[in-house]
Amino acid sequence: MHTFNRFYLLFSLLLSFTIPFITIEIAVESLPKPLLLSQSDSIPVLTQDKSIDVGAATVQKSGKNYIPIILWSLYALTTLFLVIRFGKNIYDLILKAKKSQKVAFNCSTLVLSKEEQLPHTFLQYIFINEDDFNSQNIQQELYTHELTHVRQKHTYDVLFIEILKTLFWFNPILVFYKKAIQLNHEFLADENVVESHKNVSFYQNLLVEKASWNSNFYLASNLNFSVTKKRLIMMTKTTSKSRAFLKKIALVPVLAGLVFASCIEKTAAKDKEQEVWINGERVKESEMNQPISNWKKKQPNEKNQTNEAAYFAGVRFIIYKTGTWTKDRLQGKDIILDKTYEELTAKEKDRFKPYLRIPKSHVKKSPTAAELEDYKDSKKYAIWIDDVNVKNTELNKYSPSDIAYVLGSSVMKNARTQKHPQPFQFHFYTHNYFDKKQMGKAPEKYPLDKVEIFDKIIKN
Repeated sequence: MHTFNRFYLLFSLLLSFTIPFITIEIAVESLPKPLLLSQSDSIPVLTQDKSIDVGAATVQKSGKNYIPIILWSLYALTTLFLVIRFGKNIYDLILKAKKSQKVAFNCSTLVLSKEEQLPHTFLQYIFINEDDFNSQNIQQELYTHELTHVRQKHTYDVLFIEILKTLFWFNPILVFYKKAIQLNHEFLADENVVESHKNVSFYQNLLVEKASWNSNFYLASNLNFSVTKKRLIMMTKTTSKSRAFLKKIALVPVLAGLVFASCIEKTAAKDKEQEVWINGERVKESEMNQPISNWKKKQPNEKNQTNEAAYFAGVRFIIYKTGTWTKDRLQGKDIILDKTYEELTAKEKDRFKPYLRIPKSHVKKSPTAAELEDYKDSKKYAIWIDDVNVKNTELNKYSPSDIAYVLGSSVMKNARTQKHPQPFQFHFYTHNYFDKKQMGKAPEKYPLDKVEIFDKIIKN
């Protein structure tokens, strides 16, 4: 169990550095919340619960934030100090080994020091007091203990966790990790002593006798490290093979659960965007002639009710419990609701409110030269020209007067993709495209025969 615990502690540290690079995507789609839209002619930046009117894509420039600079400077200075201290301690131990008399001993090298000290180990060196060695005042149990540290290369574990502590000094968990690793080293060494010398009570008394000694070598394995009641009891404790096996196997579901909980990322289906699916296929805004920034909110008056009824007359609204990807289309399963617009109750119409919007005609409005220049920033904006996704540099081919209409929105963090990580997305429409698609004229009828919505999307 002690050997298992040693490698479990090291593996869990390595796993913790791997987890941030693991992403398990689970596609989920539910009915979107209605977006509040600006009532002015300006381009609204849409968020989940509010609308910020920024005019025709005016960008607010904020002052420089010095907090990250201060924090990174603090981290750099503290880490530099700890790196220097870490290097100095290694140098001191190596220098001490070079200057002292050395004696070959089994698979190790005894370093005879003038200092009053208990035996301690660093790499293949066992540091002991020269007088105690010459007078043979060091018990065989102590040699066995330190040789175990050398043979099992415990120093490398300590150096590994110490490097992590130096780089991630702000994480207090690593302090406890180092204590757990070193205590487990002592369990391993104690176990070897007990098996080799068969005198538990004598060894326990020897440890208690030496427990009052202090050691300042935090990179070395120390004989008296954490001589606790638990360590003394561990020498006489036995664990059955079946119990040990159950303890080990119990970690499998725990680790799997932790990885799943840490790495799961719920995303909307396919492109992580809120989308409308018609007849199992995604319908683009251009195909529906419904740029979202100019959709009207449903108003509870007779005129809008009549327009809505005429616009959606005969259109079926279908909600599926799940949708499964088959190549480039979604196949719905388990219908929750299937009604025409006329059959919908008032409550159901309220549920479909994000889709019950009457588009209005657009008024041509070109961006300013400064705004067009700002849109070229690929870190902030994902760009579409005439509903084709292009690089931001494509805007260099256009002047403000070439653009008939600009439509933009913000993108929630959970909706950003690797392809489009930008916080904003903007659509640019040229005059030819604007006129060809009759974007200046509001459509009188919903262009398709049904609207399909999926509560959850499942990827094959």
